[in-house]
Amino acid sequence: MYRCALALALAASSVVAHAQTHRFFPASALRGELVITQFPDVLLNGKPARLAPGSRIKGDTNLWVPPAGLTGQKLVVHYTVESSGLVMDVWVLNPAELANKPWPATPAESATWQFNPGNQTWIKP
Repeated sequence: MYRCALALALAASSVVAHAQTHRFFPASALRGELVITQFPDVLLNGKPARLAPGSRIKGDTNLWVPPAGLTGQKLVVHYTVESSGLVMDVWVLNPAELANKPWPATPAESATWQFNPGNQTWIKP
């Protein structure tokens, strides 16, 4: 019994360690600063925005985080925006992801830069 519990704990810790260094983001994900003011209202790069119904926020370990628990914190994130302009997916970045630069902060940058989804890097023209 003890060996099973130890094996499960080791497996879980390796999954968390892997998630902290290697998440895959869509090419449409932009980098920005997010502050949840009063759910569903947020400041995105200092401008008012709103989370979409059904939006998801994942913490730096890739686990879902309730928005109320992040209220008032300045977070560096990757995010996607749906066609209506509402923020849909948010990933709070871990140190390895923060070090992955450059990453586009605007749709214009992502339209002109080249994305390599395999190694999650962007190349400026």
